[in-house]
Order: sequence, then structure tokens, then C-alpha cells
Amino acid sequence: MGFTDTRFNVNLSILFTELPLLERPAAARAAGFTAVELWWPWVDAPVPEQAELDALRDALKDAGTRLAGLNFYAGQLPGPDRGALSVPGAESEKFRANVPVAIEFAKSLGCTTFNALYGNRVEGVDAAEQDALALENLAYAARAVGEAGGTLLIEALNAPESPKCPIVSAPKAIEIVDAVNAATGLDNARFLMDLYHLSMNGEDLDEVIDRYTAKTAHVQIADNPGRGAPGTGELDFEALLDRLKKAGYDGWIGLEYKPGDAPSAESFGWLPAELRAAK
Repeated sequence: MGFTDTRFNVNLSILFTELPLLERPAAARAAGFTAVELWWPWVDAPVPEQAELDALRDALKDAGTRLAGLNFYAGQLPGPDRGALSVPGAESEKFRANVPVAIEFAKSLGCTTFNALYGNRVEGVDAAEQDALALENLAYAARAVGEAGGTLLIEALNAPESPKCPIVSAPKAIEIVDAVNAATGLDNARFLMDLYHLSMNGEDLDEVIDRYTAKTAHVQIADNPGRGAPGTGELDFEALLDRLKKAGYDGWIGLEYKPGDAPSAESFGWLPAELRAAK
């Protein structure tokens, strides 16, 4: 099992970033991958020009890469922001404006899985007010995603790197998942299990897998320490992926790691070429 029985995709917002956005799908395909995922690519434009959307769609199709997951607008990412939907004012409005645009774009590529990053706490704003806004926006997004037959993902980040984000543990993310499902009655909110973030939090990854796989719809990996490729840190990914399989997970494993100083294409030596194409 382990790497031999797993569906991998490459996150083009952290890998191949040495290339322009429109060149990354072809680079991933040249490295042997047939599926990719993305953070929202236009950090300053929740509603970009149609020509930009069309160009990225064409690049993905021309490369023969499937879009397996897409983030909704989340502010400056990478950067100081950790999401927009819990931030009162312009940022949450941008999130809501982005939802139908992102869904339409992703659907045109056969993707119906969307990550909604919560956002940082805002100084001077009551946490309960932010949480109420977040639930309202997540329910809005879940209903919109539900109309597309899709899944809304809730991700836990890590406290050391995201100290202002309130969603920094698996149990807290699951709490939000359950609240969204209760609010909508759709049961289409699920956990995004990022093993790097959970490891940074000091959580027991075996316990997280055993307890929460049934509510998990996407997994992302990077080694720890360093957020590099598997084998550059201390996590035993063959054992972790085996455990996920045994717990019933058969979804995507998103490669969301930093390639280091070398070109991204050189960071996949841990994964034999014949195992990179989506199954």
C-alpha cells in the first residue's frame, strides 16, 4: 500500500511557482502528474477578468491535467492572510463575490471540491461576531457548492505559523464542519486533513486519522520540520497513508510542500514516476 495505492495531485500554488501560472500545469504533467489543485490564483481579484479565467482553464486542459481541488478567495495567500470569510467588511464581501465565480470555473474543469479558509482574528472585533459571520458565509458557500453537487472543505492550520487563526486543531475544524452541516442540512461540509499543519500543532496523527477519516474529503501532505518533500523531515508517510487507506480514505493526497532551492521538478524523487499519474 502506501505510495503504491494512492491518488496524488500537485498543488500549483506552492510547487512550480518558479514558473508563471499558465506554465505550471504543463510542468506538472511533464513531471508525470495528471491532477493538480490550486489556491485561488488571483489574490487581488476575487472576480478576475474572464480572459484570465479562460487562459488558466485552457492551460489546464492543454496540459492534460485534471483540477482536483480549488480554494475560494482567501486574501493574500501566501502572505499575511489566512482566509477572508470571517473578516468583517470588504474581505468577507470579496469571499461571497468569489464563490459563484470559483464554482463556475472549477465545474468547467470537472472539479467540485472547494476549500474555504476561515481567516485570522481581527483586532477590535469580538470573536463571537467573527464566528457568526463565518458560519453565515460557510453556510452560503456550502449551499452554492451543494447546487453543483460538490464538497466544501474546512482546513485546520497550525498555531506556530498562524497564531491569529482560530482553526488550529483537528477537533476545532471538525466542530466547524458539524456546525455548517447542521446549519444547511446538506451534509456536504468535510474536513481537509493537512498532516503537516496537524503535525506542527503536535497532534497525534494516528489518532486524528482513526477519529476523523470518516469526515475527511481531502488530505494534504508536507514533511515536518521544514514543510519539504516526504523524506526531508521526520514523518513516516508510507505508514500514514497506509493508515488512511485502512481507515477508509480513498480520496486525493495533495502535495503541498516547498520544493527547496532546486527546481520543483527535482523534488519528486521520493515518488517513483510510475506512481505519479492519477489512478
